[in-house]
This record gives sequence, C-alpha cells and structure tokens, in this order.
Amino acid sequence: MMIAGVVLLIALMLATVVVLVAGIVLMAKGGEANAKYGNKLMVARVAFQGAALVVVAALLMLKN
Repeated sequence: MMIAGVVLLIALMLATVVVLVAGIVLMAKGGEANAKYGNKLMVARVAFQGAALVVVAALLMLKN
C-alpha cells in the first residue's frame, strides 16, 4: 500500500510540474491560447497540488 501511495504521489508531483511548465510557456507566448487555456491550466495545477497534499497526509497517517 505504501509503495502504491508513493508512486501515486510521484505521479501527482510530476503532473503538477508538467502543468506548471506548460502554463509558464503558454503565458510567455501570450495571445489567444493563453487567454483560452491559461486559467484551465492554473486550476489543473491547483487540483494536482491538492491531490498530492491529500496523498501526503494519507501516507503520513498510515505510517503511524
């Protein structure tokens, strides 16, 4: 169970980084794509971060 949780945590962290970088690149380019997808990427990043925090909390609670 712990290994699956750690793998899930790593996947969520990588997804957060990917969405963050995509948002930064999109913002740097600007234009219509940024206006269309910028907020959606920000919401996705926050969702991935929140899910990662939930997994961290669950792993810490299961550890003890």
